[in-house]
Amino acid sequence: MKLIVGIGGVTNGGKTTLTDSLLRALANCCVIHQDDFYKPQDQIAVGEDGFKQWDVLESLDMAAMLDTVQAWLSSPQKFARAHGVGVQPEASDTHILLLEGFLLYSYNTRNYTVPDPPGLFDGHVWPMYRKYRQEMEANGVEVVYLDGMKSREELFREVLEDIQNSLLNCSQEELPAPAPACPARPQGRGHGCGHRTARPAASQPDTV
Repeated sequence: MKLIVGIGGVTNGGKTTLTDSLLRALANCCVIHQDDFYKPQDQIAVGEDGFKQWDVLESLDMAAMLDTVQAWLSSPQKFARAHGVGVQPEASDTHILLLEGFLLYSYNTRNYTVPDPPGLFDGHVWPMYRKYRQEMEANGVEVVYLDGMKSREELFREVLEDIQNSLLNCSQEELPAPAPACPARPQGRGHGCGHRTARPAASQPDTV
């Protein structure tokens, strides 16, 4: 079973902190940080507001990021080994990928200096966050929003429980359907016995 979990939010909103906590708590769990796919500084455009446009999709090499996701989908075990993640035998059939930063992109983990001049957050970062959030909602993307007033520990437990429930539900759906307890004689239309259809083999991951 493969499960992809996306963790996004506004700059410095706690995405990396939550991701790191989940990474330590979940077996066979890998992470891809969107910050790792920024283009070189000289390829980042400067907007009319005078700020470098770090918080727009055009500043990211999304093709390279998608290739990395596909590498995980093709072989989670190989991807895990290549990134120093041990595969636990007792959970060898379950693999989790955390995608961090898919909504807005935190710059606090970059390995180069990014200036934070007055007006950057209010004039650029927050409007870009609102823009991409509105586009996401308009496209019908289902997102679970977290209450930023809660403590880090509360948010961690909430998300961890949600992931564990998703894994449990998926494992139950993948069980073979029970044999239908139908009478031997044919039934009229609308009177056949019910059944549960098992989810197809996990070539496609579930996504939270």
